[in-house]
Amino acid sequence: MAQLSVAAPHAETGEALALAHSLPAPGPAPGRYWKIDVAKLGLEELAPGSSEPSFQIDDSARRLGVVACDLREAQAHAAAAAQNTVVDWRRGKLTALNAAHRSGGAFIFLPEGAVLDEPIVVHHRMRGPAAFPYTLVAASPGSRATVISHFEAGEDVSLVSEVVEIVAAERAALTFAAVQQLPTTARVFWARHGNVQRDAELHWAIADFGAGLSIGEVRSTTLDPGARTTIAGFFFPSANQHVDVKAEADHPAAQTQSETLFKSAASGHGQARFIGNIRIHPAAHGVDATLRDDALLLSKHAHIDSIPALEIGANDVKAYHGAAIGAIDDEELFYAMTRGIDREDAERMIALGFFEPAIVRFPTDGLRVALRGALSEKVAK
Repeated sequence: MAQLSVAAPHAETGEALALAHSLPAPGPAPGRYWKIDVAKLGLEELAPGSSEPSFQIDDSARRLGVVACDLREAQAHAAAAAQNTVVDWRRGKLTALNAAHRSGGAFIFLPEGAVLDEPIVVHHRMRGPAAFPYTLVAASPGSRATVISHFEAGEDVSLVSEVVEIVAAERAALTFAAVQQLPTTARVFWARHGNVQRDAELHWAIADFGAGLSIGEVRSTTLDPGARTTIAGFFFPSANQHVDVKAEADHPAAQTQSETLFKSAASGHGQARFIGNIRIHPAAHGVDATLRDDALLLSKHAHIDSIPALEIGANDVKAYHGAAIGAIDDEELFYAMTRGIDREDAERMIALGFFEPAIVRFPTDGLRVALRGALSEKVAK
């Protein structure tokens, strides 16, 4: 019988804190557009608050043996040993800080063959000054599920450092959606990584339009032939918000697939950077990978940098990347206005339509409707 492939290294608090103090700060260096120097924020000095997960899970899932609980309650569970095996907390200041101050977190286990019709919804309820939410999802062979993650915090939370680790075992299919709508007083740093085993699927859907500063990375690693992943999402800095997103599809194994799609917009003095990468290792023949990033500027003061990249070490592969940055097309705007739509409504309609290819990647009609509503409010500001 196939099993989850995990090991169990654990973070030592002293080592993690020392690394948090010594490693460089993430994000772009301050310059003409990026105005925030993360190194001067003193994030590692903030006192830890709390982050407590709560779950919405269907009774039928519990009857199938699905586990959704605080990680502290699941330490005896074999799959909990996957903690710290997907995200290398030693490589980043904020992941090290999460490892040092992590007191629990959300643990979700899908037993072999379990198929869930309704999503599992996780609410991370956080209190400041600093919160360190963590989520571990272990999907056993042949299981299928959707997980939706939300942050809940007030003005007292200054720092959020989140880590998500996903293990999708052979033939599993998992969708993980993350929605970040925190107050602009918060500064959010996130690392969401997943390992995808033979013939398994992992689908990311990421929405980021809250917090004054958001810096994060999402990565899928296709470990075995037949593994597939999609990485989709959008972000929208407005006013003085700053957003920095990195997305990577890592292909160490042959005959694997990935698709990355991000949409972004900026208004006011919003600043953003997107770095997208497809990494194909030398032995990874037969990989089929695409990357697309489109950005929309809604203000003359807004700025978005787009940096798509390919690292190709094998010959027999299909790989594509593309990016576009621009304002609303004058011809589209003129066409809408000739149909009796005033300029403001036309601009809002075009901007919302721009995001639709990313929104449709999110699970459930209710979530998609909520995202469209939140985007509509952003565009109207």
